[in-house]
Amino acid sequence: MSSRFLKHLLTERARLLAELSTLSRLLHGSWVERYSVCARLDCDCHQGARHGPRYYLVINEAGHQKQKYVRHAQVKAAVQGLAEYRRLQEIVERITQINLALMKEELA
Repeated sequence: MSSRFLKHLLTERARLLAELSTLSRLLHGSWVERYSVCARLDCDCHQGARHGPRYYLVINEAGHQKQKYVRHAQVKAAVQGLAEYRRLQEIVERITQINLALMKEELA
């Protein structure tokens, strides 16, 4: 591996590590939109026009799946938090690839 490519990997890793600090609102979970039927038999929801959507973030707490209600005013923030978590996963994957390449070079 050339020293130029090695420098490129180290620079990319430093940039990715710096980007981690920008992911301060990340949320680890899954997004659920739920539509429901009410108890009033004369309601239009029984004909297909269901109530909703209601939004939930599904997370794991102590090994148990929990659904956390997300208010309509917080939907944008929650969706952004999930996007930040996906970016975190991408960054971790790329840093892993870089570190493996650097480890391989140390052994050569």
